[in-house]
Parts: sequence; C-alpha cells; structure tokens
Amino acid sequence: MKSIFLTLLLLITFQISAQNFTSQVKNFIVVDTNIVAITNVKIIDGTGNSIKNDQTIIIENNKIKSIGDTKKIKVPSNAVTIDGSGKTVIPGLVMLHEHLFYTKFFENWFSVGQMTFTFPRLYLAGGVTTMRTAGSIQPQADLNVKRWILEGKMTGPKMDVTSPFIEREGPPIAELGFIKSSKEVSEIVNFWADRGITSFKLYNNITKEDMKVCIEEAHKRGLKVTGHLCSVTYEEASNLGIDNLEHGFMTASDFDENKESDICDPFQSRESLTNEPVDSPKINALIDLLIKNGTTITTTPNVFEPWTDRELIPGGGEDAVAPQVLKDVKGIYDRSINRDSLHLHRFNKNLIWLKRFYEKGGKLVAGTDPTGAGRTVAGYANQRTIEILVEGGFSITEAIKICTLNGAKFLEQEDSIGTVEAGKIADLILINADLESDIKNIRHMETVFKDGVGFDSKKLFESVKGKVGLY
Repeated sequence: MKSIFLTLLLLITFQISAQNFTSQVKNFIVVDTNIVAITNVKIIDGTGNSIKNDQTIIIENNKIKSIGDTKKIKVPSNAVTIDGSGKTVIPGLVMLHEHLFYTKFFENWFSVGQMTFTFPRLYLAGGVTTMRTAGSIQPQADLNVKRWILEGKMTGPKMDVTSPFIEREGPPIAELGFIKSSKEVSEIVNFWADRGITSFKLYNNITKEDMKVCIEEAHKRGLKVTGHLCSVTYEEASNLGIDNLEHGFMTASDFDENKESDICDPFQSRESLTNEPVDSPKINALIDLLIKNGTTITTTPNVFEPWTDRELIPGGGEDAVAPQVLKDVKGIYDRSINRDSLHLHRFNKNLIWLKRFYEKGGKLVAGTDPTGAGRTVAGYANQRTIEILVEGGFSITEAIKICTLNGAKFLEQEDSIGTVEAGKIADLILINADLESDIKNIRHMETVFKDGVGFDSKKLFESVKGKVGLY
C-alpha cells in the first residue's frame, strides 16, 4: 500500500512539474497533455534509415511510447489525437553553432548585440529543441536563459552553453575579451566550468600553446573544445586533440603555403582556399587525418550563403528584423549582388568537401552562426541549413540526421534525443506538408514538441516580428 501511495505521489509530482509554465510560455503551447497520438503521418526518423509512411506515434508524458503502422497500432482511448495525413514528423533539431547574439553595425565598427528574448523563441519556432551556443558574449545571460527555459519561465530550446571566446587581440570587436598569456586560458576554463559551461570556444588569433592548455584543462573535466580557427591550422588543431572545428572548411588555413606559425592572415587564407583544387591531395589528406583523429566538423552554410539570386534573409525572415537593422543588412546585400562569384566558388567547394568528409565516415554536425553580414537569423537559418544541405547533394535523410542524431551524439545525448524512436524523449517537429516531395516544406512547421509539450511554431515566429536586432 505504501509503495502504491509513493508511486501515485511521484506521478502527481511529475504532472505538476511538467505543467509548471508561466503564462507567457503557456501562450505558445498548443499541446500539453499526458497522452498524444499523431496518426497517418510520414516519419523521417533521424537515423538515416528509409522514410516511413502511414505511421502513428504515441507520446506518453514526455516520451515516445510507441511507433508503428497506423493500421496496426492501437491508439489509447484517452489520447489527444492529431491527424497527420499529408504531414511529416522529424526529430527536433540538435544544432551546434548557435548564438544568442546577432550582428550590429555602427559606422565602420562591427559589433554584436545580445538577443536574449527573440532568439530563444526563434530557435524553438524553427524546430530547434536542443542547441549549443558556440561562443558567448554574455555567458552569464546565456546560463540564466538556459535555467529559466528549464524552469518554464522562458520559451526556447534546451541549451548547452559555451564559454566566452578565447582569443588574443586581433580585429577590434568590442565584445571579445583578449588574453595575453596561455596562463589565462587555464583560469578561463576552470572559472566557467565551475559555473556550468560545457564547452570552450577558441578563436582566430590564439596560439598552439593556448590551444594545448585549453584542451588539457577542458578534457580533465570531461568538457569539449571547439574552434573557429585561422592562426592554428586544422591539421595542427586535430593533432592536438581538439574535439570540434567550426564552419566546415571555410576557415581552414591549411592551404596557405606561406603561413607563419601562430599567425592569422585571413586574406591569404581565403585566397588559398579559393585557389585550392577541389580534388587536391592536400584536402584529401586533411580529410583522412580529421577522420582518423575523430575530429567533428560543424557546417554552418547559412552564414556563408552568397548574395546573387538569394534571399535577403535566407529562410525568409525579413519580417523578423527591426526596420533600421534590416536597412543596414540590405545595404551590404545590395552592394554585394553580382560581385560574389569567388564567394560562390568557395561556398560550393566547401559543400563538396563536406560531403566527401561525410561519405568517408567523418563526424559532421550543423549550426547556423547568426553573425556575418546580418543575414543569418535564428530559426529561419536553421530551416534554411537543411535546405542547403539537400541542395548541396546530401539526401534528405542524411541532412536530417546531420541536424539531429549527429548533434545528439556530439553532446553525448543520443540515448535520449536525436531520433524518432520509442523510449526517447518526445522532441519532435510536425510539419504541415510532405517534406519528402519538397525540402522547402521545412518552412511549414506546425507544432514543435519539446519534452512532449507542443509549441505553436507560427505563433512563436509572429511574436518577435520586427524585434530582431533590438531584443
């Protein structure tokens, strides 16, 4: 009798905590019940396996209880039933190069501003149920947002927070802190690890010694290190044991034959990338080395998308951006039209190399990096990233896997998230269209389920129209 009482008490406690959302968060919730059935739906499950039609998914509390053919699976009589006819379910996106900040321009200064309120909503609206920030400018704010989302006080995805950028002085970006010695790296790692940071971000102008210290200190604590590199080559970083390299091959300085040790020359690196033959022995050797060392690459194609014959805000997010900010973004866009042939050349070459890396067994994950020229906006960019991967030659099942299961594996959470499988947490996206027939139907997200709770994607997008760049 005592055991039954305790079991009932635990169930009641779970149900109360599961519904503990503020009124602001509840405003976006459209499904919040213990048992849900999505019937007659197409499933792209994130494993890379074949697409399945006419499936039914049973969600109980926050987990996927069962999946099967609609004609065979029994729907509980007390389930809230959603007819998925003509619709598609994919796993919630697990994206690994996200930020809660966004590009801002003033005169000839490049800057970034914290989007504490708009970006968490936009990420969830765009199907991101788990994300890693790949570098923070206000890590204390990011950690607070992470906690408030978990507590049901804010709307957004589950978050892994990365350290402030670890960088030596280079271009004048006011939001970056600059170190003067490798000793500071150890202090940074341990200070932020104590406060809940789970990975560390190395940047353009660090030294190999800085990197070595960061990797050693982070790995002592079971934490990971990533890098947007220039002064250190991909080969050097991989051999030192870095876990992750950002931006595909777009920031690799390995092809610069005149490169000086620990020195970043971004113009020379870009020129060498432009000139490197697509099938050169050097790129093939680099790919083989990265695979041998188990180094993960994050592709962020959205932030590098060319201008000519492309959307101003890829993914269709112009309405999200504050008018004055959008004016600055459009000014750069208009000046770049028909002047980006080399940019397009590098963009396409990078996709070819990434596909080669992936097909040879490389660990490939994805993110968006909402910085650059201001065209990359959270949520919209996440959806556009999947489109770009398919346009770049990846199959739809491969693109979904890269943006879901592969990210979960990097975060060591693949046992609970990343695929649509019985027993896993119900992080799902219900798309009001057939994704298999047209990848651009990714933009028709209807309900984003996070921990079994369904959020209205369209309402989330609409709630921050005209606010990106301000909040």
